[in-house]
Amino acid sequence: MALNTQNNQMKLKVMMSIVVVSVLSACTTIYQDASMDDPNWAPAYPKVRDTSQSNPGAIFNPGSAQMLFQDKKALRVGDIITIVLTENTNASKKADTELAKDSTTTLAAPSMFGNILSVGGGMPDLSVTSGAQSRSFSAETDSAQSNRLQGTITVTVHQVYPNGNLVVKGEKWISLNQGSEFIRVAGIIRPEDIDKDNQILSTRIANARISYGGKGVLAEANEPGWLSRFFNSGWWPF
Repeated sequence: MALNTQNNQMKLKVMMSIVVVSVLSACTTIYQDASMDDPNWAPAYPKVRDTSQSNPGAIFNPGSAQMLFQDKKALRVGDIITIVLTENTNASKKADTELAKDSTTTLAAPSMFGNILSVGGGMPDLSVTSGAQSRSFSAETDSAQSNRLQGTITVTVHQVYPNGNLVVKGEKWISLNQGSEFIRVAGIIRPEDIDKDNQILSTRIANARISYGGKGVLAEANEPGWLSRFFNSGWWPF
């Protein structure tokens, strides 16, 4: 009796631990820690030039020069560039599987010196014939997903590679009376892909990281409760 009581208590503790872990994990969302003051998404500022020392020689300074016959584009750390979001993804997958197997086994009766062996007594010979066996399996899956994101976001240049490529990163927050929405973009671009309006398509960004999310009452209303997430998670064994 004491052993059964101890086992029941152990099962109860395990179930409570699973529930607690699932509640804590369900309360954590991908955008819960997002904030406007995140230092990882702070804008980059241009380096301050030291003007205390004179620069003998030519008056041309490549760090601050503006070409007369060239479009003004983002080329240095701290420069601003506008990214045009034109993300369109469509994915579909379909699979049909059918398996079938039929088998019949026949074993002839053994013979010795031309005579078929039998058990005698009018019993049949030792031949064996198994009945027909049939197996079949059929499965079908169909999946489709579509995503679309359009808009603009202006970011800053954070780093310039030796080959001229630019590391850009930035975010945009829109705060409403019922919550906030944000867009974050980071990646690597080529100066050749920047147009005359100092803009670049998001499809031209290498190693792109594009996030769109929200916080507040509206965002929380679109999320299922912790109990629903528990029953839909891998913790639920059924």
